Amino acid sequence: MDPDLSMTSALPAPDGAAGAAALSSGRIEVLARLRERIVAFAASRGAGAQSEDLAQEVLVLLHTKYGHLDAAEDLVPLAFRILRFKLAAQRRTAARRGEYDAVDVEAFPPASDAPDPAAVLERKELLARLMGGIARMGERCRELFRLKLQGRTFAEIQGLLGAATLNTVYTWDHRCRKELLASLGGGWEGPGRGAP
Repeated sequence: MDPDLSMTSALPAPDGAAGAAALSSGRIEVLARLRERIVAFAASRGAGAQSEDLAQEVLVLLHTKYGHLDAAEDLVPLAFRILRFKLAAQRRTAARRGEYDAVDVEAFPPASDAPDPAAVLERKELLARLMGGIARMGERCRELFRLKLQGRTFAEIQGLLGAATLNTVYTWDHRCRKELLASLGGGWEGPGRGAP
């Protein structure tokens, strides 16, 4: 406890208006010294820039709720108890808002919506391989893939290609995909990249 603060702790209760003025000036002096200690304590506990605000809130509470206390022995422990509650409430609020684990946008910019350049390159390579494989296939398979890429159903493809049954179109589709896979080296990922 600050020795200067304890010296002004026990003020006698004088009578009359002059006594009330002397008492209030003593209380003001105690609160002024107490404010400095509250700010220093709050700053040391990580309140930083908000330590002034916390000190102001504590002093307002002391003035409104505990105006009857004048002695430093009563005000100092009470002020620091209130300050600890306010610091705990501030930490809870910061944790609830996610302020402790917030990331600086300048240091870590948000992920871009643009596709990954490596994925774009892989997609282009796969497309080139697929187009080359389809170009080497027979006329019926190329036409079947063209109709499928247009979004046609197997029943529509049956009518356009003149197949006898729907199962025939399913069989053609299976054989064409199998032939395309074989022309690509046995895997969609390319030779040596995926399972055959």
